[in-house]
Amino acid sequence: MKKTSKTILIVAGVVAVVALLCVLLSLRDVDDFHYKYEGTDLTADVQGMERTGTYTNYLNEHAADEKPSQSIEVDLYDNQSEGDVHEENNPEGDVDKALYTGTSSKVTWKVNVPKAGLYNLYVNYFLPESRGVPAERSVLINGQAPFEDARNITFTRIWTNGGEVKVDNQGNEIRPSQVEVFDWQSAYFRDDMGFITEPYQFYFEQGENELTLEAENEPMLISSLEIKAIENEKIYKEYAAEFSGKDGGDAAKSFIQTIQGEDSTIRSESSLYAKYDRSSPTTVPNSVTTTVLNYVGGDSWRSSGQWIEWDIEVPEDGLYNIMIKGRQNYSRGSVSNRKVLIDGEVPFKELEEVSFPFGNDWDCLELADDNGTPYNIYLTKGSHTIRLEATLGGIGEILEELEDSTYRLNQIYRRILVYTGATPDQYRDYHIEKTYPEIMEAMDLESKRLYKIVDDMVAYSGQKADQIASAQTVAQQLERFCAKPQKITTEFTTFKDNITALGTASLNMSDTKLDIDYLVVSGTGVQPKKDKANFATKSWHEIKSFIASFFVDYNAVGDVYDANGSGNVVKVWVLTGRDQGTILKSMVDDTFTPESGVKVNVEIVAPDALLNAVLAGRGPNVVLSVGADQPVNYALRGAAEDITQFDDWEEVLSHYSKSSYEQYGLDGHVYGIPETQTFNVMFYRKDVLEELGLEPPQTWKELIEMLPTIQGNNLSVGIPTAAGSSGAATASTAIMSNMPDLSMYFSLLYQYGGDMYNEAGTKTTVNTEAGVKAFDEYVRYFNDYGIPTIYDFVSRFRSGEMPIGVAPYSTYNTLMVSAPEIRGLWDFTLIPGTKQADGTIDRSDFITGNATMMIRTEDESLRKDSWEFMKWWANADTQVRFGREIEALLGSSARYATANRDAFKNLSWSAEDIEVLDDQWDQTVGIREVPGGYFTGRHISNAIRKVINEKVDSRETIIDYSIMIDEEIEKKRKEFGMPIE
Repeated sequence: MKKTSKTILIVAGVVAVVALLCVLLSLRDVDDFHYKYEGTDLTADVQGMERTGTYTNYLNEHAADEKPSQSIEVDLYDNQSEGDVHEENNPEGDVDKALYTGTSSKVTWKVNVPKAGLYNLYVNYFLPESRGVPAERSVLINGQAPFEDARNITFTRIWTNGGEVKVDNQGNEIRPSQVEVFDWQSAYFRDDMGFITEPYQFYFEQGENELTLEAENEPMLISSLEIKAIENEKIYKEYAAEFSGKDGGDAAKSFIQTIQGEDSTIRSESSLYAKYDRSSPTTVPNSVTTTVLNYVGGDSWRSSGQWIEWDIEVPEDGLYNIMIKGRQNYSRGSVSNRKVLIDGEVPFKELEEVSFPFGNDWDCLELADDNGTPYNIYLTKGSHTIRLEATLGGIGEILEELEDSTYRLNQIYRRILVYTGATPDQYRDYHIEKTYPEIMEAMDLESKRLYKIVDDMVAYSGQKADQIASAQTVAQQLERFCAKPQKITTEFTTFKDNITALGTASLNMSDTKLDIDYLVVSGTGVQPKKDKANFATKSWHEIKSFIASFFVDYNAVGDVYDANGSGNVVKVWVLTGRDQGTILKSMVDDTFTPESGVKVNVEIVAPDALLNAVLAGRGPNVVLSVGADQPVNYALRGAAEDITQFDDWEEVLSHYSKSSYEQYGLDGHVYGIPETQTFNVMFYRKDVLEELGLEPPQTWKELIEMLPTIQGNNLSVGIPTAAGSSGAATASTAIMSNMPDLSMYFSLLYQYGGDMYNEAGTKTTVNTEAGVKAFDEYVRYFNDYGIPTIYDFVSRFRSGEMPIGVAPYSTYNTLMVSAPEIRGLWDFTLIPGTKQADGTIDRSDFITGNATMMIRTEDESLRKDSWEFMKWWANADTQVRFGREIEALLGSSARYATANRDAFKNLSWSAEDIEVLDDQWDQTVGIREVPGGYFTGRHISNAIRKVINEKVDSRETIIDYSIMIDEEIEKKRKEFGMPIE
């Protein structure tokens, strides 16, 4: 007994000590690193390590220049133009006429500027019906882009609800579809990343200047363009003095109006629609049993420049207060900022940045000063608009510095890489401090800059967030390198990983997500109630939710129909994920079923469940996102429907390239509709190739000729290989991937004039002269030219270590999102080709993807209804809407790779990118699926690995494996009763 008591006391003592330590740690001051960089000129640059072309550098160059007070109106119709540029009369709205500037157009105006200095650019514009994506323009002044980001000025569209909220047969509200509003807008030319919160300032010489707008994307009408004098915004003290004594009467003072977040009228993107929340008892309205649309924002409201607008109505002229019920539970240690605009204008400077700190629940935030005194905002009687626009606020400048730092760190890494190689000898002293003293100087300066960034971020947010910790890690590592240069080689790989982590942290910190439950506009004599959940309300909410979980099927998506009831119900299985399934079902319920009368149940299942369900006779009628090899394999076993039985199948497939559905056909029949597709393009770093004096290669021969220059600088080239797919999780390790990427071998096979199978599909033809030559050439890239077989392309491309790489075109989205520091420094183009006898270049490119497949059924009526669904799903408008909503929900890196070519052109690609992708798409080739075809890829992978690892003869190897492939094909054809000759 005494022993037990003693143990309890010891444990209690340990717990008390731990608790005390936790309290003390929480009370200690946050580290301050000012002593590390005090007295250092952090704006200085080390020669060869500077970043040129930035807006900050541009402003520094013109720091001493004036900001004249006179604005200059540009005469729109006195211009020189290229492309589709013309005057249009009476476009929608109050504007009499406007200048139409089409995609890829270029318009130059000669403008007489009375006084040299810095000005803003301000435009009144209208975006006509087109692809539904923001317009992009490049700005040139006197023939030159003043800074790199002047090539990326974006102009948003306007979206609204396409109808009223509907209720499904489960009692759940269904949000309306989004439609575009075509109206005039006014905007300053701004940073589309949001790092610079103020409008861009442009320097104009005194006298005649040329101002050029080059259309990168989307047509745009312009009714006025102004070189606008930079105005100082009034502060609240000045604003309050202007409207002092205009409180209004009793109607104004006693007025109170609540505007629900989900009732927003217009928004900048179609993804900023109403959503539902069951997690908090104070969300208004609230239900634990049904889906009720009760807030707006969330993950999709994450980027600077996105805005949501609400309408309000006040009874008389007077002063009013505004309260916003918001929630920022996305990023601990950070704040989400919003700019408040009343009737399209920010009333005073303080409303440029309203901050919502991190919190797990809703917070009612009054627009008020630091002392909590609400801002009195003057409104005239009648209708007004309140717009909340996402902005990075004070964090933007910090993130810009962080992005520049990441760029310079990659330069430092690449300079060392050229000297030491990717894996330096840890037992060799490279004397980097003597060979490259400027690198040591740059490391020391960058370390100080990063410490300053950490301090600035902590001062801004009030606490050290997890994301900014990566900046401190790199700063400490650079300090170690400066103190002990020999550590550079031992920590070189870690250094690269830390730079990558820093870039990712910068990206995450630029997200400014926020939820809005409601807004309250009230008179100065009213104090609006602030909703706050307490222990009792939270407990009761959880109890209700727990009880409801026994009776409510929360996994049901939209209208759920009884398959045993009257009428057919098409069962659709989605094999990708819940987000995709939810979006699909909402589209079915608000578009397909009302228009066609066909009832659809959508179920989200794992891909491996399909085969067992079909065998058991409990499978779906239509399945989405099946692998490219599945339709033919199911058809061989009598489990898939041939879509050529329907009269309009050719019209449906006319919107797809033949290569996209080559794999779904067998003996003149087609067993699937292409859904998504992927093919390769060549990515290249413009800055690195310029340093090396190289141009992007057009042919494989040109690529081989430039390898000595690239590899002589310890850089490399990336080509997909069966020995280790660069897209696999194991790509960054020394372990070979079990997911081989044969796309480049297949491309070479067709470029050399070969094919995978003979015309009858009874034998492989990889053992023909063309096949052997393509195989031999492919493995030589790795055996003879030393191209790596295992690599992480995105990471190496980002650092500049791999300035050329062949990769799926979807890598573009990943790079745009994950590597903002190299924006404008890279591009993509067609893959290298093989020169033909007639001088042309064959750029055949392997294409593959996923398909939509109909499971075989004897019910003729159900088969027709299933085909109606498949046609609707394959329609370009459906694919465009689905693609936009997926991208809005999951981010740009999840851009939908639709196989429908008409739909593809209406997704968020620039006109220039679409041109390249279309050109490459036209040259894609699909490979037929044949019985036993699963052995083909497997044995070609084995052959490639054998030649690379064992250095055996390539000709004999591919011929040996082709025999095994043929044996399997013959065996399978016999099994299915098909001819073998």
